[in-house]
Amino acid sequence: MTESRPGNTVDAIYQTLRERIIDGVYAPGLRLSQGGLATELEVSRTPLREALHRLEADGLVVAEANRGMEVAPTSAAHVEQYYGLRLLVEPPTIAGIVSELTAGDLARMDADLERMEGDGRRIRDFQEAHLRFHRTALGRYPKAWAELTESLHLKIYRHQRLYLSHPEAPEDFTRLDRLLLEAMRDRDAQSARQVLEFHLIDAALGLVLDQDPDHVFGPLPLAARGLGIELGTTPDGRIQRPGTLRWPRSGLRAELNLSTSNLRHVREERENA
Repeated sequence: MTESRPGNTVDAIYQTLRERIIDGVYAPGLRLSQGGLATELEVSRTPLREALHRLEADGLVVAEANRGMEVAPTSAAHVEQYYGLRLLVEPPTIAGIVSELTAGDLARMDADLERMEGDGRRIRDFQEAHLRFHRTALGRYPKAWAELTESLHLKIYRHQRLYLSHPEAPEDFTRLDRLLLEAMRDRDAQSARQVLEFHLIDAALGLVLDQDPDHVFGPLPLAARGLGIELGTTPDGRIQRPGTLRWPRSGLRAELNLSTSNLRHVREERENA
């Protein structure tokens, strides 16, 4: 069965190229010849050129001097930085918007979470439901923050589609997202912030260490320190699974059990007393 021809509009060409890049049909580093693409897709060059510029703005393609455009690279180091930025932006934002989430917002998140729980072994369906789950809250972010976060989500989503293999990731993700949704329903800003901080660090460790078990971390511990989070690393910046996390300045609700195959929360002695 032959692949259907994309439409000749900028949007249609953009969506076709975007999906092929995210799916890995066009591999990282592949040179994108406008002439070759125009012939392959049976489209004219003017809308193709505009679609490529949109993909460049998304960070999915890069312009190389004297080489034209090529598919953007993606690596464990890139993913660590994307998650570090998300860690700095999203948890405090979630804490700030918890009171603004409507019953409709929470119902949509619950529906997507149920799809995640049902699609755990169908990786692509699971990833798309997980992306929708977080996009509902994203709709409450200030515009510039939402655009930045959406861009980071897209880059991470591409990497997940190419490399996600850790078999326990769906179960860990759904359990943490369920805790996040419960904190949002309770309008508990601190718990929502802490669960999302844990969730982002856990996801980063899983995706990075699955690809490179000897990865030396830098940006993620830096972002954690800036937020007052102690993330256990070796002196040379490595993290052995499960890593450890603690919040020295603020305790965690006793009923919240934050532990996955990648990361575990270590309570302060005063919390255990």
